[in-house]
Amino acid sequence: MAKDDKNKAFLSTKAGDTYDTDLYGTGSKEQFNQTIMDEDEEEDEVTRRGFVQEALEAQEEADPMLERKRKTIGDRETEYMKRRYDRALSPARRDNFADDDTTGRTYAEVKNEEADKPAKKGRWDTPAEETAEPTEEAKTEVKQEWDAGAVTDTPQRVSKWDTPTPGKTGKFDATPVRKSRWGAPSTPQTGTRFGDAPTPGRDALGDAPTPNRWDGDAPTPVRTGFGDATPGATPSQRDWDPTPMRATPSSMKWDSGAGGAMPTPKKSKWDDAAQAETPAMATGATPSNYTGATPSNYVGATPMGYQSMTPQQLAQTNPDLYNQQKWTAEVEERNRPVTDAELDDILPADGYEIVAFPESYKPITPARKYTSAPTPMAGTGFSIPEAAPATQDANRVDVTDLGPDLPEMKPDDFQHFSALLNQKPEEEMTKQEFKEIWIMKLLLKVKNGDPQQRKSGMKILTEKARWFGAQMLFDQILPLLMSPSLEDQERHLIVKLIGRILFKLDDLVRPYVHKILVVIEPMLLENDYYAKAEGREIISNLSKAAGMPTMIQTMSPDVDNVDDYVRNTTARAFAVVASALGIPAILPFLKAVCRAKKSWYARHTGVKIVEQIAILMGCGVLPHMKSLVDIVAEGLYDEQSKVKTATALALAALAEAAAPYGIEAFDSVVKPLWTGSQELRGKPLEAFLKAIGYIIPLMEKEYAEHYTNGIMNKLIEEMKTPNDMMKKIVLKVIKQCVATDGVEREYVRKSVSPHFFKNFWVKRMAVDRRNYEQLVETTVEIANKVGASEIVEKIVEDLKDENEAYRRMVVETIAKVVDSLGTVDIDQELENKLINGIIYAFQEESAEDSEVVLNGFGTIINALGKRMKPYLRQISGIIKWRLNNKTPKIRQCSADLVSRICRVIMDCDEELLLGNLGVILFEYLGEEYPEVLGSIIAGLKGIVNVIGMAKMTPPIKDLLPQLTPILKNRHEKVQENCIDLVGRIADRAPKSVPAREWTRICFELLELLKAHKKAIRRAAVNTFGYIARAIGPSDVLSTLLSNLKVQERQQRVCTTIAIAIVAETCGPFTVIPSLMNEYRVPEQNVQNGVLKAFSFMFEYIGEMGSDYCYAVVPLLEDALTDRDVIHRQIACNVVKHLTLGVAGLGCEDALIHLLNLVWPNVFETAPHTINSCVEAIEACRVSLGPGVILSYTLHGLFHPSRQVREIYWKIFNNIYIGCQDALVPCYPQLPDDLANNYWRSEAETFL
Repeated sequence: MAKDDKNKAFLSTKAGDTYDTDLYGTGSKEQFNQTIMDEDEEEDEVTRRGFVQEALEAQEEADPMLERKRKTIGDRETEYMKRRYDRALSPARRDNFADDDTTGRTYAEVKNEEADKPAKKGRWDTPAEETAEPTEEAKTEVKQEWDAGAVTDTPQRVSKWDTPTPGKTGKFDATPVRKSRWGAPSTPQTGTRFGDAPTPGRDALGDAPTPNRWDGDAPTPVRTGFGDATPGATPSQRDWDPTPMRATPSSMKWDSGAGGAMPTPKKSKWDDAAQAETPAMATGATPSNYTGATPSNYVGATPMGYQSMTPQQLAQTNPDLYNQQKWTAEVEERNRPVTDAELDDILPADGYEIVAFPESYKPITPARKYTSAPTPMAGTGFSIPEAAPATQDANRVDVTDLGPDLPEMKPDDFQHFSALLNQKPEEEMTKQEFKEIWIMKLLLKVKNGDPQQRKSGMKILTEKARWFGAQMLFDQILPLLMSPSLEDQERHLIVKLIGRILFKLDDLVRPYVHKILVVIEPMLLENDYYAKAEGREIISNLSKAAGMPTMIQTMSPDVDNVDDYVRNTTARAFAVVASALGIPAILPFLKAVCRAKKSWYARHTGVKIVEQIAILMGCGVLPHMKSLVDIVAEGLYDEQSKVKTATALALAALAEAAAPYGIEAFDSVVKPLWTGSQELRGKPLEAFLKAIGYIIPLMEKEYAEHYTNGIMNKLIEEMKTPNDMMKKIVLKVIKQCVATDGVEREYVRKSVSPHFFKNFWVKRMAVDRRNYEQLVETTVEIANKVGASEIVEKIVEDLKDENEAYRRMVVETIAKVVDSLGTVDIDQELENKLINGIIYAFQEESAEDSEVVLNGFGTIINALGKRMKPYLRQISGIIKWRLNNKTPKIRQCSADLVSRICRVIMDCDEELLLGNLGVILFEYLGEEYPEVLGSIIAGLKGIVNVIGMAKMTPPIKDLLPQLTPILKNRHEKVQENCIDLVGRIADRAPKSVPAREWTRICFELLELLKAHKKAIRRAAVNTFGYIARAIGPSDVLSTLLSNLKVQERQQRVCTTIAIAIVAETCGPFTVIPSLMNEYRVPEQNVQNGVLKAFSFMFEYIGEMGSDYCYAVVPLLEDALTDRDVIHRQIACNVVKHLTLGVAGLGCEDALIHLLNLVWPNVFETAPHTINSCVEAIEACRVSLGPGVILSYTLHGLFHPSRQVREIYWKIFNNIYIGCQDALVPCYPQLPDDLANNYWRSEAETFL
């Protein structure tokens, strides 16, 4: 080694510290251990380091509690859907159909406002005046001012962080020494914001200096919001500036200088906002952004934090503005003025003095005064205060202190319900304030309350809707519905409330139609079916209440809105209106909109309305198909490509809705669609091809063949496109053309199939799920035309492809083709390739989504049937091998495959192989993973079903004791399969198991009655019947009757069903004595359970009930005269089932007696009791005849009490609907009068 290399081999960190880099590396010495540890200590150290590393890695992973967090609607909204927050709840509009309504904006005013709006720009687009290049004079002037450092009338902002150096004054230092924290800068700070218009009260030309904020005659400064200034205000700095900032040349060029003139900025649409549009605002306040005025952080002369907002202001605040105000209040609270005690802790006591306030000082809004960072001093430092300052506690509000009758308020609810926290006593409130507070309380109950609170709140709001008034209700409900923090359940409740209020208010909602639509229309874009259905229902009810003229007048300004989001939601809402009020009523409006010359936005929206009508109404558009096609036809020639595209999509939707009818209506558009498909490119071509693809299946055979041949060349050309959307449309069109009757098999096989498989059956198609599904469907459709073997032969080799997703797509396609067409035309060679390929795909499947390959494997094996016999040994070996795999998913797939193919194994006479599989699955009943255990039990169940109980291996007497402990498993899949298998054994082989084991199983089954899944509870109660038949009903019945005393209602109901099933299986006489004896127990739950068991029993035994009718009449007498309304309700159900079962069997006297006991319950107020009572009376009508019930009804039809008349007419209407012809002989004989002759002969009555 050379000398230099030797020197490099040793490094010296300190004098005398050297070590060999070849041995120890070149790292720092601190990384080495300083001591030698023994083996145990070393292992502990390694373990500790592993834990630390694991904790560090866990910090970068996803939040494990993320799934448990409260999911809100705003969390799942896309950026497009969040644009709903940009729409304002406009002021109420004038009801032109009301004689006395002169308030609100007219249609002309709304249209003028829309016309004054500028073209759509980005959120941060800068006005032209702000981005305009300054003139040369202005540049020179600014340069001179900057170079000379002259003091101008627009002084520079001085940062508080600029610490002056004693004895040295910088060029820009305006204040040499900072004397006090509260001292005002000697140089006044002014400046405009981005060239806004000069605020009244301020020298526009800048000739006079801006007065100091401490001057006695100076006006009180008022902080402004985002846009225009409040009259009388002096803006100082931007609201969000954390510290005062030094003026820059770019900000100086618009400030007034010596002899300089300020350019006049462009007039804003917010400048002329009328005060009349903000009735709820305080006088002199800047209008909030919901009324079309300047979006402002503050209302009035003080900063409006979220804690000081009134309900009126909250009602006109959108979520974004509220969050901004909330953050503003929070920042100002953090940066509040510090107290003397805090200053003493931060600054030394010597060398500082507190300057007194000037006499002319008037306190204004809390300014943002940021404290300097604590300076480290001798013996001082930062420490956490023991108690929060008093000023902080003064603004803190306990949101839970709302009284015992109100639910707890969530943090997100504060902006809507803050008035409840500091409400005045009721005697000091005005009538208006009392209504507002009451509505707020009821809304809080509906939103956050328990079921009883929600029910009562919704009932009061609905019944008193007209008393509250539409404006007061919607001013509080609609902003709440716009909140992004709403959950699905909360939105469902509020939308439900709006629907009920609309029904009560009826035509009073007309001035508020647009407000309601702004809130409800976004629900039409939801992916959730139920949310979309709720939105449609509300808009439908709204259109019925307001009428078509009001809906058109209200929504037409949005038809040509520059925002595509507004146009999209308006089109969907118009479609709902058309479905509610009828398409003919909206056709004239659509015709005018689709032919509008002024704006292509209107034409585009009109065409979208037609498309949405077709999607929403389906075949309901057939009577109006010709009119709708003629309305949109001119859009195919429009100069705007977006209108062309929308027109083609509308025609495609109409053709899809009309299929297979309505080709006559499309005669006028086939030619332009055909021409456009040959000439256009891009998105218009996609839409035109889609329209042609939906129209061709409507044609006659010869025309369909002609157009298919013509369009196929274009489709083959577009098969090579990399555009995924075009690929999807081409696949859809090919599927529809191939499925048409006029297209021949040979044409598809020779002209379509080669290009199709060459361009589409590639690995890239398996990545996109939408194209994946469309490709599978199109391939199956081609197979239906050309045959299964033709298609399977082309893709069977791909079963061994290395790409797992592609293999999965091939398996799914072959499974669907084989399931649809069978395997008759598959020869022996293709069969071998198919079996080898599917076995390879099954063995190599490792992804979590293995259900596709498993289902495909089972489908192919069942389709081949007995042809699978040579391959069963190989498949059985694969199953056994995979059951030993360490991966639970692989073991689960193997067990699931057994349950799918056991029928084929039995058909191939392989009972020995099936028994061997049963033994292997039996050995795996100790599986620890519940998903795998459920599949193993399902495999055993499949084997038991096909091989029979006698031939089952292992024997049933060994199998059932192993299943009994598994019944305690709480996994639903395990419970369902286990109870099903136990029930089959109890049904088919009850004698193979001792009675004691069945009794033990009965107690385990009681726990299964608590299961959430209905299939598990149903299998459990059925198993009780099988066990009762095996060992006798006494032991089972004693177990079930003791279970009637539990508190869980679901368990008691399932127990009563099981008792009824035991009565049906073993005979009612074995159960009725025990039930009647149990009824003597003076416990409400037990007696209700006995009555419910009788109800289910008489429902199940039917005509057998005639033998026990008279035996249960005394018990029903007692139940129907009980004081508890629930008791009488269940007894009415018993009478209903008993009466229907014994109809025509000679028990009329007992039924008349029971009817006399049932009838007084018609005046109950509980809805469920009324329904049960009316159903019992209907059952008596079936058994006793309508004449008897009519005689009970006649004396109450014209009763003076409305409550009596309502229920009696309800019963009479039910009789009339059920048997109106049989009522004729039973009508009372009325004497003739001067005007009418009521006499009828017997022949006329009979006929």
